Amino acid sequence: MNDRQGGKPAQAGGIFIALLALIGVFAGGFMGQPTIGLLIGLALGIAIALGLWWKERER
Repeated sequence: MNDRQGGKPAQAGGIFIALLALIGVFAGGFMGQPTIGLLIGLALGIAIALGLWWKERER
């Protein structure tokens, strides 16, 4: 399944999407805007996951 040349496994960026979405919901809930918090958390999580993917791709 892992066709990488170096034999080093890929890093999992999906954890950042999931965790930041949950954190965003709770943080937004305290401010009365859980949907906005969810969207901001998702955006940040996706940005971090894409950054990890881009870093792995350049190797």
